[in-house]
Amino acid sequence: MWIWAMIPIVFALTGTVGFWAVFGMAVSNGSVNLTQEFPYISTCGSYTPQSCVFAQILNLGSLLVVWITLMRFQQIKDSGQHSRTNTASLVLGLICSLGTSFVGNFQQSVLMGAHLFGAFLAFFIGVAYFWVQVYLTYTVKPCHGGRWILPVRTALCSTCTVLIIIMSVLHNLEFRTQAALCEWGAAMAFFLLFGLFSVEFRHLDCQSYHVLRKRATTPMSRELS
Repeated sequence: MWIWAMIPIVFALTGTVGFWAVFGMAVSNGSVNLTQEFPYISTCGSYTPQSCVFAQILNLGSLLVVWITLMRFQQIKDSGQHSRTNTASLVLGLICSLGTSFVGNFQQSVLMGAHLFGAFLAFFIGVAYFWVQVYLTYTVKPCHGGRWILPVRTALCSTCTVLIIIMSVLHNLEFRTQAALCEWGAAMAFFLLFGLFSVEFRHLDCQSYHVLRKRATTPMSRELS
């Protein structure tokens, strides 16, 4: 159903537009100085008023990551090919969501330790989640995305992995501008990876839940009465 396919697209668009909006606010009010260095995403979102927008974007993103992760988990489970790998993907996705929330609510200018912990969960655990999804895309049949979905997902995941590794190395070598550019590139690749789920989610059926008004009568309860 098309409505489920819209959820990853909404997340990708909201995150991309929101991050660059925070960047624009930080530049316009002088929170960051582009003549000195290109800022990290978290640096842009560390100061008011854009810190409030940054936190709200990541809190909404965290919720959508949970939703998308659960939908993908259930889709694979309903295909009859549920496994420990699928369960592992669910756990990794939920941990990534937790890290996203940490990044948004513990700005680096307020509590650096918690912020870095959240960034580790969001980036490193997040990329692990997508490598598991690459494996599941290869093994789970039918592959709803067609033949092109696996190479595209693999290419994006590889790009994200390389950017995160280079970012970490450059940051430790204090090449901050180059590291920040890698961070922005990795974040955009993450949004594309989540948005790619819309291809598979087009094949989800709508399910509804109902609240029973009264307790159903079973044969055993009739005998006891």
